[in-house]
Amino acid sequence: MNRIKLFGAALGLLLSVAAWAGPVEQDVAQLQQAWDVIKYRKPAAEQEKLYEQLAQKAAAVVAANPNRAEPLIWQGIIVSSLAGARGGVGALGLVKQARAQYEEALKIAPDALNGSAYNSLGVLYYKVPGWPLGFGDKAKAKDLLQKALAVNPDGIDANFFFAEYLVETGHAADAVPYLEKAIAAPPRPGREIADAGRRDEALQLLARARKS
Repeated sequence: MNRIKLFGAALGLLLSVAAWAGPVEQDVAQLQQAWDVIKYRKPAAEQEKLYEQLAQKAAAVVAANPNRAEPLIWQGIIVSSLAGARGGVGALGLVKQARAQYEEALKIAPDALNGSAYNSLGVLYYKVPGWPLGFGDKAKAKDLLQKALAVNPDGIDANFFFAEYLVETGHAADAVPYLEKAIAAPPRPGREIADAGRRDEALQLLARARKS
């Protein structure tokens, strides 16, 4: 009898948490977790097709939730990941699309998802080629990445990507403390796969930075 009561109480708690989270939060969590699996568990040869499928799902979530920044941010992340998997000339149109999605998210709620729009947009600006091929801008990238750090100073992604920017722009020694912070960042519930994958990337980049 006690076990039945305990199960009922636990079920009620789970249902109340689900109700509190709301449909958009659940949809965004599903996009996050699907991206995590594609990025860190699927072979590179399969990723383009999987990102394409996930981008369609993200577009549906965005359409169902106008004026919410979180789905737009994840749509941008997925579309930019698709660009990376596809490569070539076709990738530039995708990164421009992702840039527009991040910019729209920033207009709605700049601090959404711990400043992820700042972070992801900053990554685009330092990874995309500059004029005349693309819109890359290292100074703009630095400003955006620092804004992301201001919102989420202990976050694994904010610290990792600012460190990566520093390494890629010839300031490897300055990247070390940010990488150490990324490696020690608190875990994110439901993002265990992403946390493990990002931590491995941070460890590899830290070894590279220390050799520079």
